Amino acid sequence: MAGPRSGAAVSRHSGHPAAATLLTLLSALLTCCVRCADPSKPSNIILILADDQDVLLGGMTPMKKTKTMIGEAGATFVNAFTVTPLCCPSRSSILTGQYPHNHEVRNNSLSGNCSSLLWQKGPESEAFPTYLLKQKYQTFFAGKYLNQVGNSQYYNYTLSVNGKEEKHGDSYEKDYLTDLIANRSLNFLDNRSPQHPFFMMLAPPAPHSPWTAAPQYQKEFNDVKAPRDGSFDKPGKDKHWLLRQPANPMPSSSVAFLDNAYRKRWQTLLSVDDMVELLVNKLTSIKEVDNTYIIYTSDNGYHTGVTPRCSDDFIYSVHISAALTCRLHRSGQFSLPIDKRQLYEFDIRIPLMVRGPGIKPNQTLKAPVLNIDLAPTILDISGVNLSTVNVDGQSFLAQMAPSLRNGTERPFFLVEYTGEGHPTTDPACPKLGPGLSQCFPDCVCEDAFNNTYACVRTLDKEHNMQYCEFADSESFVEVYNLTSDPHQLENIVKKVDPAVLQAMNQRLIKLQSCEGDSCRNIK
Repeated sequence: MAGPRSGAAVSRHSGHPAAATLLTLLSALLTCCVRCADPSKPSNIILILADDQDVLLGGMTPMKKTKTMIGEAGATFVNAFTVTPLCCPSRSSILTGQYPHNHEVRNNSLSGNCSSLLWQKGPESEAFPTYLLKQKYQTFFAGKYLNQVGNSQYYNYTLSVNGKEEKHGDSYEKDYLTDLIANRSLNFLDNRSPQHPFFMMLAPPAPHSPWTAAPQYQKEFNDVKAPRDGSFDKPGKDKHWLLRQPANPMPSSSVAFLDNAYRKRWQTLLSVDDMVELLVNKLTSIKEVDNTYIIYTSDNGYHTGVTPRCSDDFIYSVHISAALTCRLHRSGQFSLPIDKRQLYEFDIRIPLMVRGPGIKPNQTLKAPVLNIDLAPTILDISGVNLSTVNVDGQSFLAQMAPSLRNGTERPFFLVEYTGEGHPTTDPACPKLGPGLSQCFPDCVCEDAFNNTYACVRTLDKEHNMQYCEFADSESFVEVYNLTSDPHQLENIVKKVDPAVLQAMNQRLIKLQSCEGDSCRNIK
């Protein structure tokens, strides 16, 4: 990849052709022209992408301004999902509108195609903004792009500003990344040309670890504790072997550390909430708020369970997991450590709120939508003919603004993930042998080569089920009825009618090989 590794990138573009490097391509990619409710007046789009923000564990609770200014002003999707619960493949799905088996970014590693040359030359060059490049939109991108470009940090990072290195330290006023993204987005709006529409994509680090809150928010939520209901501290009975490894019940000493991590995540989100308020107020002052679609979402969900005895500059990362010296504790959902990567609702459900032209306020929409739907929705808003675009997702504009489009709801969809592992035995987990990763000193591992699965998630008026198959030596299968068991405590694979299992298996096979229209038209 050209340019420095960084935790964030800031790019501006005015519609000129992109050069060959990724960083130049990044600024050129994010270009669009929106013509929706009023074809004579192109609309603007802002996409705000949080990092690891859950829904089921209260992740939206701190976002009072965001819920008011976006959700109450537009539509809130209560059944929004990622098609893969990990940063790099999920963000690749957002950019391409494709399932991972089509864009081929499988996980956060280079071997998993994260930000690889293959990705840059292939799917990235055909990502949704390339269809809008010639519309001469002014664009702005700031924040985390893909993991191999850099992981989430709040201080002491290096930006790529239109391909030039910009180093930052630990001064709150100058360097706190969420605020820097907000301030530079306001500068962009001040310096834009009023004659042309704009596209902005803002990707703050919150609430990703190391959970470094702004100074003014470090004492907030002092009496808040992580939720104790649902799957909290439940054994991983009848689940994939990784879920059967953690000790249960968890040590009582770990609870205070878990609560601390939970609070810190909320604290970091308060700055994102401020950013949303600043943006909406700015759009109002420049008289663009009624002509701008604002989308708020996250790349994946999250579960909390391990918290470190470390300094605030601790960075939880796949690249350093084997070298951790912090003391870590078990707790949380099925006694899992802090991470995502699992098939369960707390990892695959994401927040999604949208406001904009033609969208009535205070809508709560229950139809399932996916992160692969973001690209076709933006393209639909822009007036691009979706039949000319190779996407697996579908526009949800019709759900938000039926007067603008006609559309159909999907009855089921695919969730897939390819596990990461190390070829050698982790010294923290010698008894488990090679092939694992994200292991902690107490031998709780979050990932492995055979943590590779594909699921059919069915969600309609009659069915609320999940059927998952693992690519492992056990050919392990997990099945959940989420109507009667919303926390996925009981794997009912041995209780379900074999004919139902066979039908789900055949549907899964079709989804795993689908592309484009076939992903949307499977019966």
